Amino acid sequence: MLSKRLEDAINKQINAELWSAYLYLSMSTHFSSEGLPGFANWFEVQFHEEQEHGMKLMNYMVAKGSKVNLMPIDKVDTSWDSVLSAFEDTLAHEKVVTGLINNLVSIAREEKDFATDNVLQWFVSEQVEEEDSVQTIIDALNLIGNKGHAIYMLDKELGQRTHEEISTSAV
Repeated sequence: MLSKRLEDAINKQINAELWSAYLYLSMSTHFSSEGLPGFANWFEVQFHEEQEHGMKLMNYMVAKGSKVNLMPIDKVDTSWDSVLSAFEDTLAHEKVVTGLINNLVSIAREEKDFATDNVLQWFVSEQVEEEDSVQTIIDALNLIGNKGHAIYMLDKELGQRTHEEISTSAV
């Protein structure tokens, strides 16, 4: 069983992962309504990934005999001024999530919970990938500016992204 402190922290992280999913679903629907199906697709894939991250943590808690407490999901934004602003918001959000994951690792280490620390290392690596992926898109958007044909081409490229299901098992 997890310590109460770690159980509470992981429950908060589950909520953060599900809030992230909700945010990315909102971004996906925003870009669908803007006629940018590729950007919508990219965020829909993110939506599925964040759901899986939450499930991975939930399954771990259950495996450890701890109680999962699902909390209400706070409101998310529903529109963005540009694709660049949406991705800048995404990067800022992913940096917050990285901080939350790092905090969980710190708690696990303070509690000498090596099993939880080990499970969290997957999330640490995932956050490096998440931030890099978003930064790459921001760099491209900064290069192309407001050139409609370039946005169109990037939209087509992002439309090719597919969801690769991850294991949500406890380990």
